[in-house]
Amino acid sequence: MPPDAQGIPLPQAAAERVSLSAALAQGGGNFRGAYVHVPFCRHKCHYCDFYSFVDGDGRADAYVDRALAEMAAWKPLVNGSLRTLFVGGGTPTMLAPAQLGRLLGGLRTSFNWDEGAEWTVEANPETVTPEIAATLRAAGVTRVSMGAQSFQPRLLQALERHHDPASVVRAVRHLREAGIEQVNVDLIYAVPGGTIEEWNDDLRQALALQPDHVSCYGLMYESNTPLGQRHAKGQVASAPEELEVAMHHAACEALGAAGFEHYEISNWSLPGKRCRHNELYWRNEDWLTVGPSASGHASGLRWRNVPRLGDWLAEGPWAPVQDVERLNDDGQVGEAFMMGLRLIAGMPHDRVERLLARGTKGTVRRLAIARHTESGLLEHTPNALRLSQQGRLLASEVAIDLL
Repeated sequence: MPPDAQGIPLPQAAAERVSLSAALAQGGGNFRGAYVHVPFCRHKCHYCDFYSFVDGDGRADAYVDRALAEMAAWKPLVNGSLRTLFVGGGTPTMLAPAQLGRLLGGLRTSFNWDEGAEWTVEANPETVTPEIAATLRAAGVTRVSMGAQSFQPRLLQALERHHDPASVVRAVRHLREAGIEQVNVDLIYAVPGGTIEEWNDDLRQALALQPDHVSCYGLMYESNTPLGQRHAKGQVASAPEELEVAMHHAACEALGAAGFEHYEISNWSLPGKRCRHNELYWRNEDWLTVGPSASGHASGLRWRNVPRLGDWLAEGPWAPVQDVERLNDDGQVGEAFMMGLRLIAGMPHDRVERLLARGTKGTVRRLAIARHTESGLLEHTPNALRLSQQGRLLASEVAIDLL
């Protein structure tokens, strides 16, 4: 799924609002990836702001049928082959094996795929059975992103996660036995009441699974979540800032010592094992979308499918959209800086110069870059402009000034 923006707001640019199909007819994108949103969950965690819910109406078969129709609508607009797929949620592995196999099979036949295309599916540990693992492998899934979040029972309870640490080990074993070698482990730090010792143990247990990719996110208090609302009322206290910083540094140290490359603010991988789909987002490339609440991008055109399963099921084959926005030059430049500076390597100087030459805010952005360089949040390498180590912890502050 699209990456956590760590609280960075999207640019508010002048926009032309039209229907998605009409907007794409004016000039579609060079689609290289696809994102599919499966909204079903066994339990809605109180910190999660993604569109997901417990479905008591048995609509999974209807969801798959509708998703296949949406894929068929997209097919004529996709020129060439796709190189990445990300199936997120929700919990895609909540689908029954037959349903999951039908969804993935439809994706395989609806589009042309690069040889060696990356296919990622998100999973929660308690839902990965041998049958689910075999279904993923048979469909051609190459990578699974596992929502471990923590290996501390009391912190899992604080996050309202309904799995136990042993289920993570069991799920990874099922995947490996099915022939899926690439596994990402998602972890959350700065959970209220968590200690640096517990975080170091989380990192140790994650590395013991021998993943090739680890994502570490500081807990966010989104305003539209129960946890965020409790936080706003003072009923839940954030972890101290110095502890959160120490936890981020601990991740850098432990993962670096294990041979992982820190390539994006919240992501580490072994050499050659980066998440290629998320790199589409950070490089502002184009991806298509399927499913309720899925967000897409095509050459400055952004949209989000309506985040209500009933409305999405009722219309078709195109998804009803909540918003369609074609960014002007300034909006596109701001978005490119916001996403591109999340990469640890930063943005090549020639790309920075091309962006600064666009729109009406080049002078303002140059001054912002100079100011943040002087303060030490940005730095120039021989090849790129990038956030400093301190700047990665204050990425929102830098991004807002460059939007």
